[in-house]
Amino acid sequence: MTLLEARSEADALEQLHALGLTDGLPVVIPTPERVAMMVLASGFDGDVELGVMGPAHGVASVEKVATAAVMAGCLPDHLPVVLAAVRAVCQPEFDLTEMQSTTHCTAPLVVVCGPARHQCGEVASGFGALGPGHRANASIGRALRLAMMNIGGARPGVSDMALHGHPGKFTYCIAEDTENSPFPPLHTSFGYEPERSAVIVTGAEAPHSTIFTGDADDPESANRLLNVIAAVMANPGSNNAHLRHGSLVVIMNPDHTTVLARAGLSREDIQAELAARAVNSTATLARMGSAFHIANDSSPDEVVPILKDPSRIVVFQAGGKGLYTMVMPSWCAGPHQNPVVHAEIDLDQVCEVPWATDALGGAGTDTPTVAG
Repeated sequence: MTLLEARSEADALEQLHALGLTDGLPVVIPTPERVAMMVLASGFDGDVELGVMGPAHGVASVEKVATAAVMAGCLPDHLPVVLAAVRAVCQPEFDLTEMQSTTHCTAPLVVVCGPARHQCGEVASGFGALGPGHRANASIGRALRLAMMNIGGARPGVSDMALHGHPGKFTYCIAEDTENSPFPPLHTSFGYEPERSAVIVTGAEAPHSTIFTGDADDPESANRLLNVIAAVMANPGSNNAHLRHGSLVVIMNPDHTTVLARAGLSREDIQAELAARAVNSTATLARMGSAFHIANDSSPDEVVPILKDPSRIVVFQAGGKGLYTMVMPSWCAGPHQNPVVHAEIDLDQVCEVPWATDALGGAGTDTPTVAG
């Protein structure tokens, strides 16, 4: 760790901005005391390594990730989720180096599942959960991004080559609304017991709004809802339509899950139905001017699915009741083609410690030292 010195917190903040160590927004100054207290709360030694973050191939130690968490405004309760998210994106199959370097706008979407949703600072799963006003969501997602920048070395226009980016590259974190969902907890689809907690992570674009108004008692509502979601998924201008790999996230509001559950559909049924319906013809793709992997002798009417594996459609309930479901397409590229990854949230190691006003970002000393 490199220690920087400044005459005041204000000067320290300007120094961090000048060095490119922020996401462009003000951060909590990561003094050694604040970082040490965050590390202590984790229950791990600071030098424990969580993985390597590309493209700079920096080692993500607990201390470095705790530094990012402090800067992001995290509470100690948030740290287990941050650590799990870092472990998830450091898995080789996530292709973090390639993902951070692509010209696509992809960003890691973190879905928090299990009891940690409540034990780690009440990660929001209801109205506006992907928007402002939810401290845990905002801080956890932001801590991951700051780690990806300061440990992974992603710098806009230098090593992060996303042409436009999207707001999820500031923070992109939501919890599953398990209590109100008709489906089993999402993390059980990945082999976890219901009482355990996990993060499910995939690289995703910004949410694409999908409007549907129907009647849960109408037997045709489920069919129409599936068609509407599949149509948004099959957007012929998306990477998914042309590369046919990657993943997709479908966040359904409670009214929409009710429609499908009353039709007797399980999560696996929904995944299979969406995979079968989210298709384009070769003629449609050819009109887009970039029909990748389409054979020259293909029939114009040949149906091309946007995904070959239904299990890569991540379906869960979150958000408020109403008209909208959200669809997040993906990048689909990289050596492992943008898969879904996951990691358990370790709540057994968490250590409860006194948390001083200064450690929460309150008034500091006149000459703070910064852990950079």
